Amino acid sequence: MPQGSILVADDDAAIRTVLNQALSRAGYEVRSTGNAATLWRWVSQGDGDLVITDVVMPDENAFDMLPRIKKARPELPVVVMSAQNTFMTAIRASEKGAYEYLPKPFDLKELIAIVGRALTEPKGKDLRRSDDAEVDEIPLVGRSPAMQDIYRVLARLMQTDLTVMISGESGTGKELVARALHDYGKRRAGPFVAINMAAIPRDLIEAELFGHEKGAFTGAQARSSGRFEQAEGGTLFLDEIGDMPMEAQTRLLRVLQQGEYTTVGGRTAIKTDVRIVAATNKDLRLLIQQGLFREDLFFRLNVVPIRLPPLRERAEDVPDLTRHFFTLAAREGLPPKQIDAAAIDRLKRYRWPGNIRELENLIRRLAALYPQEIIGAAIIDAELSQPPAATIGDEAGGAETLINSVERHLNAYFAEFGENLPPPGLYHRVLREVEYPLISAALAATRGNQIKAAELLGVNRNTLRKKIRDLDVQVVRLSR
Repeated sequence: MPQGSILVADDDAAIRTVLNQALSRAGYEVRSTGNAATLWRWVSQGDGDLVITDVVMPDENAFDMLPRIKKARPELPVVVMSAQNTFMTAIRASEKGAYEYLPKPFDLKELIAIVGRALTEPKGKDLRRSDDAEVDEIPLVGRSPAMQDIYRVLARLMQTDLTVMISGESGTGKELVARALHDYGKRRAGPFVAINMAAIPRDLIEAELFGHEKGAFTGAQARSSGRFEQAEGGTLFLDEIGDMPMEAQTRLLRVLQQGEYTTVGGRTAIKTDVRIVAATNKDLRLLIQQGLFREDLFFRLNVVPIRLPPLRERAEDVPDLTRHFFTLAAREGLPPKQIDAAAIDRLKRYRWPGNIRELENLIRRLAALYPQEIIGAAIIDAELSQPPAATIGDEAGGAETLINSVERHLNAYFAEFGENLPPPGLYHRVLREVEYPLISAALAATRGNQIKAAELLGVNRNTLRKKIRDLDVQVVRLSR
């Protein structure tokens, strides 16, 4: 006896055949069509226990039809398939009431599992956005499998207040994900407030987070609100949470447990309604073992973990990202550019120690400094080539190379904010982006000898070893 009736709609006959065979073997009764009109007729007649439909149909877009389906049969689960594998596709599927979004191509076993779950679990409430607003800007870019998984998780989280922990290397876009959670979620009408733990003196973090009363400490000449108060009703993004001192961790844990806090120097508990999104580029479990991070706080923050892959693990996204950044640069008034296939190939093969941030800065630099309308491979090779490591021993050459590198990063950093004052953390950001070429040059000059490289740089050998691991520094040995 069939386990249920499935309605399949896709204008590709090959896909209909594959789905028909797979679902039939799994024990379902299947009917398929190549147009939206037939699908709507079946649904309006009360046929089918579940719908699987492509987004783009010859006669109607599935996103336009979904509201009618949900109004006519609110309990009917609809699985949406799409080859337009963007973040906004996942968001629109969630907004329109789809049970699940599947980017093409997908695993048939995964589809069968989704169908089984949809037909057996209790029907939940409709989590569509109340204003049903259409959105055009794409805050996240990439079609790689890793990014598709992230889009689907984000789509499920938009209408919740669950605490999220975003992990990933520096430059992978952690704050962009946090902003997407806020801007497309139910708290979008509230403020989005970000604080970088690594950019604030440790003895001031508690006052920054929770505010302080007049006279609470030397220099506190008036009451000051904290980030929790500023983020009331919205989202508080705690960046570089691994750098939070233990005292502040204890106070944050109380907020997460009881939903209230006290200002520094205050005595009255203040109720708070804030969604917490945290981010780190460190291994928090290792910090827990070292006694530097509270385990109970970790579990409170790590309700929904999201790992952002480094750019070298999603090289197939480099072309889309490159075109996206050139478009943004042109909108800001920089000359419009195109890039040829050979140049794209060079970008895809590069390791990207600075991840997406490094790529974005490169694209801005290409748009601003090169007169060519089409960027070729030779330009990319020149930009991505490491400076000769021998200059590390030449005081004038080494200093000039380092200064030029710092100036490039500073120019790119301030270009992001125009005339507005950039957020705190400039020192740490520039430091991270300069460290890779500096350490790489030192290792090359010493032929990979970490002891000598540490002496040359004036740092502890263990510190250097950790930097090499964290930054994934590739050693290039020079011929003598």
